[in-house]
Amino acid sequence: MTSIDSWPIWIAIIVTGAPGLLSAVGLAYSLYLSRRHLEEIKEALKNSRYIYLWGPSLGKRGLIWSLLEIAKIAGMVTWPKAHIQIGDLNPVDFERFPLHLKRRLLCNIAIAFIALTWAIVAAVLIKLR
Repeated sequence: MTSIDSWPIWIAIIVTGAPGLLSAVGLAYSLYLSRRHLEEIKEALKNSRYIYLWGPSLGKRGLIWSLLEIAKIAGMVTWPKAHIQIGDLNPVDFERFPLHLKRRLLCNIAIAFIALTWAIVAAVLIKLR
């Protein structure tokens, strides 16, 4: 295996810097979801316990909380069995959840996992140089 030191500089910068850029894109997309689609998400999940408890304050507690709330809701929609078992997600709400919102939340989760995987690969390449 060739060392990352022997790669052209721009390729090495892209390989090592892309996870940070993807993370920034993921944060921006989460912020977009919290500002533009949170009301529609809350309406779609109105019978779920998490929305029932936290619904009035969702999106009103600041930037960091908005990002955490979108991450929680994206996790609920992406992995519904666990959240149905603990009672945070209503099965009827999940079945009726709009497909376009489900795709947006899945995209948000995918960006995070791609960035994490890419960061691990880049760290291994740097460690093995």
